[in-house]
Amino acid sequence: MNEPRIAVLIPCFNEEAAIAKVVADFRAALPGACIYVYDNNSADGTAAAARAAGAVVRSEGLQGKGHVIRRMFADIEADAYVLVDGDDTYDAAAAAAMVRRLLAEQLDMVNGRRVAADAGLAWRRGHRFGNRLLSGLVRRIFGNRVQDMLSGYRVFSRRFVKTFPALASGFETETEFTIHALEMMMPLAEMDVAYRERPLGSASKLRTYSDGLRILRTILVLVKEERPLSFFSLAGLLLLLAGIVLGVPILLTYLHTGLVPRLPTAVLATGVEMLAFLSFTCGLILDSVARGRRETKRLAYLAIPRVGLDGEDNEALAASLRRTI
Repeated sequence: MNEPRIAVLIPCFNEEAAIAKVVADFRAALPGACIYVYDNNSADGTAAAARAAGAVVRSEGLQGKGHVIRRMFADIEADAYVLVDGDDTYDAAAAAAMVRRLLAEQLDMVNGRRVAADAGLAWRRGHRFGNRLLSGLVRRIFGNRVQDMLSGYRVFSRRFVKTFPALASGFETETEFTIHALEMMMPLAEMDVAYRERPLGSASKLRTYSDGLRILRTILVLVKEERPLSFFSLAGLLLLLAGIVLGVPILLTYLHTGLVPRLPTAVLATGVEMLAFLSFTCGLILDSVARGRRETKRLAYLAIPRVGLDGEDNEALAASLRRTI
């Protein structure tokens, strides 16, 4: 059996202070892997530092992590993909175990669940709470299988990478990773990885409140796209209750007096009730559309061959992993 091809993908924007060490650490952890650094319009020496460290350096002109991910997934061919931020906050030594588990257990995603020795230094103010809040929301809606939804350290199978829609433009791409895996019911796992503060000279590009709102918006959009019956049923229920609140007093007045003194309110209540039933109908129709989309994505997923692990291939893969990792 051929040795698995492993690619390390590092999206970068102004990470001159950290990128050389990140490349060196992953080269030591995964000596058989090819390391790609995609520079996203950096104004410093990120590209030169990465190239000097031995990485394959490419560029993406559209600004935003999501755009870089889309380009990486389209361009690079491998059996296992290690995606990590270029800020030296993640432990490269964990990559070998993550790749080994992905291939040995036939998984499509291994998520690096961040564990910080000093949370006060590693996490910026508001980030830890926001991650827990947003991850909890996704677990409640799509399934309790991923604890750290916004981790920037993951390992993917070829099947995942080549069937991932990659529609986001910014940091909300991590949300897309998680919800895509959960909705497709892919085999996945999480592993604890050490998380540390950024080195001196490196600054976070994540804007706590604005990016948090974009991630929340992405979750709502994906609920609408993937669970339209639930989404529009909830909207219909809210409209139905609003119509009842508006209409009941008018109905009671009519039953007592035979008059409709507030005709505009009565018309509004009727219109709101009609919108409620229209929302329920839209949910039913779009649920059938969403099912068709899921079937199409599933067929595309199955069209990508997996790394063989049956019978004698299991021993051959184990041997090749020991040589490669």
